[in-house]
Amino acid sequence: MGSITYDVAVSLDGYISGPDDDVSAFPTEGDHVDAYFQRMQEYDAVIMGRKTYEFGYQHGLQPGQAPYPDMDHFIVATGLKVPTDAKIQIISNDILNQVSALKQTYRSIYLCGGGELAGLLLAHDLIDQLCLKSAPVILGHGVKLFGETKSNATFHCDSTINHSSGVNTMSYTLP
Repeated sequence: MGSITYDVAVSLDGYISGPDDDVSAFPTEGDHVDAYFQRMQEYDAVIMGRKTYEFGYQHGLQPGQAPYPDMDHFIVATGLKVPTDAKIQIISNDILNQVSALKQTYRSIYLCGGGELAGLLLAHDLIDQLCLKSAPVILGHGVKLFGETKSNATFHCDSTINHSSGVNTMSYTLP
């Protein structure tokens, strides 16, 4: 069975973006970025929520386009309009069963975001690993790492990498 890794940048106070999906406080240059791109080569599929997918539109992504060319894409959304020749697949119902089925099909799945989707998957024990890129910033409010989900999950820290950029990458697994 495959695994789902929530690989995400997070502020010191637990936010993956600030108000209005602002991510400008997160460092975008440095050795942590190289490490992120290297990890992207390990994933064969990506899951993300609608807001995370549509966030890409602000950066030139076109509806239906796959932001990560070497992965199969699954967008959890209702009402998302994409062309018939879209390079993505939409999961709009029976989310938990469909995500469970993806774990049977794919070896390594990148959970790209967002916080609400991550919270839903965490609450149903569908996240196997965390890769948190902890940025040395405080956002104060915005999108929480796991949305509003309450969970008592306990992860084991496998490694911590202190990058010269000031970002610390911490990898965790469920025991």
